[in-house]
Amino acid sequence: MRRASSKLLLSHRKLPFSLLSRDFITQISTATTTHDPNHHPTLTHLKPTKFPSSDIKTHHFQTNPSHNFNTLADPHPSPGQISSRQRKIKEKSQVDEAFESAETAEEMLRAFKDMEASFDERELGLACLKLGLKLDQEGEDPEKTLSFANRALKALDRDDNRVSLPLAMALQLLGSSCYSLKRFNDSLGYLNRANRVLTRLEEEGSCSVDDIRPILHAVQLELANTKTAMGRREEALENLKNCLSIKEMTLGENSRELGNANRDLAEAYVSVLNFKEAMPYCLKALEIHKGQLGNNSVEVAHDRRLLGVIYTGLEEHEKALEQNQLSQKVLKNWGLSSDLLRAEIDAANMQIALGKYEEAINGLKGVVQQTDKDSEDRAMIFTAMGKALCYQEKFGDSKRCLEIACGILDKKEATSPVEVAEAYIEISMQYEIMNEFETAISLLKRTHSMLEKLPQEQHSEGSVSARIGWLLLLTGKVQQAIPYLESAAERLKECFGSKHFGVGYIYNNLGAAYLELDRPQSAAQMFAVAKDIMDVSLGPGHVDTIEACQNLSKAYGAMGSHPLAIKFQEQVVDAWEGHGASAHDELKEARRLLEQLKKKAQEASSKEPNIRALPLPRNSQVSTRNSQPAVSVREKLPGAV
Repeated sequence: MRRASSKLLLSHRKLPFSLLSRDFITQISTATTTHDPNHHPTLTHLKPTKFPSSDIKTHHFQTNPSHNFNTLADPHPSPGQISSRQRKIKEKSQVDEAFESAETAEEMLRAFKDMEASFDERELGLACLKLGLKLDQEGEDPEKTLSFANRALKALDRDDNRVSLPLAMALQLLGSSCYSLKRFNDSLGYLNRANRVLTRLEEEGSCSVDDIRPILHAVQLELANTKTAMGRREEALENLKNCLSIKEMTLGENSRELGNANRDLAEAYVSVLNFKEAMPYCLKALEIHKGQLGNNSVEVAHDRRLLGVIYTGLEEHEKALEQNQLSQKVLKNWGLSSDLLRAEIDAANMQIALGKYEEAINGLKGVVQQTDKDSEDRAMIFTAMGKALCYQEKFGDSKRCLEIACGILDKKEATSPVEVAEAYIEISMQYEIMNEFETAISLLKRTHSMLEKLPQEQHSEGSVSARIGWLLLLTGKVQQAIPYLESAAERLKECFGSKHFGVGYIYNNLGAAYLELDRPQSAAQMFAVAKDIMDVSLGPGHVDTIEACQNLSKAYGAMGSHPLAIKFQEQVVDAWEGHGASAHDELKEARRLLEQLKKKAQEASSKEPNIRALPLPRNSQVSTRNSQPAVSVREKLPGAV
């Protein structure tokens, strides 16, 4: 991604303002929006020779009154009258002007070599920064960019602990360079310091807030990118929310670009499967774009398509299909065939979720002819078709479709690893439904090996690891399951936090695995963690929380700790009573187990407790519930974070 800070100083043209676009512009402090709905708001950029409210020109010697040419008796003396000292000043001025007038990175590098002979390293600080920004903008040599950024920081980082905007920009540039070099921890350190510098400048009031905001926006966006690359997507959301807040303070209330920013944040929430939080941002984007551009605009079509994905995640499939169909009409009118094709595949998945299998298959047959033989779109179509046939229990036809999809995807692993991994996850789910567990596990292991090479896909790696562990546990390979489950728990805690419901399911399955290995104490610890997480994330009355509590009671029973076992079994009974008549059978069984515990002697029962590993939730990338098909979310987004 071309860095925003580079464009702050170096862009000569007005460019559109977009939150998550790869050519994002941070210079929002002087934004001048147009009210023409057919055009993006544009930004008035600072000239390339200016910092916000300060001169980027590198001739620091001019700040000394004795070096000001206007103090000379004769401003245009003849060559014979120029002293050695004055000649050096003139030479400095000339090389400085050559650097300032350079337009390309190559010209700037040549001019900079001349400057190095005339200026000391501290005087070259701003020139190093400007040259680094130019190199970062072009994005061709991050190592060289990093070198100039380091020189700029050494020159601008004062010993007296004073801070400045150029210092913040140098830190941001270092963060950007390290990000490009995949040195994410270093990037995070520089960006966090840049954020502290900007916060301090704002608190001290030594700079205009309008000068601080564009640099702060660049820093926040880089923080979001870096954390996403590290798999820390939940944390990245906070930085993206900060980016949106800066835009809200800068752009008009109903600016089209503010609509785009809201949609971008909604996409980011969808990427972490938080559909409830995504909804208001998507609706806000739709409201703004409808008001500015009308119902038949492409932006509105994209909003509706995303809204369909969100409704799918919330299992409101009729609403999802309605939004998808509205989006398709607009995309068709605008002739956007690629987007339309993806929307049609989305629609088929929604129809499958509603049980309309024949409609889905017929629709997919209609669009498959529009795809190239070895295209990813064709693989997606055969995957969806295989899913529909699988739910019709036409397993032979389903397998043939899935094999065609895998044959295409096999050739795309090197060029599109993320998309292929997502497809393999979806295909493995169909093999699970057909009880082809070995094939499903094999596909998931292949997926896992692809994802572990991609730091930004740490959340997906954790999800796949959790699914492999659950399938191994389900097929009796308990000892093999444990390392996958333990790895999944650590990965997902880092990505989504320790109280995420998915983490709770993994700990429950770890408990089941330990109990199967006759390690009831370890099992009880895992079940206790699972219950605590589910109490927070799902609520104590959720059926899976109750199941975790039931497992905890059984684990204590296996340990011979009957008072604790009875305590948790009583909680199970109370919870099922809260469900009313719909949970009659579950309540009856819970009461039977409670009475059994009360009658048990100190010695443990010879019969192994029946611990059921909870399947992982449907609305996650580690979903294993097969009662209803689920639409694959990430592959449906036009630009997920």
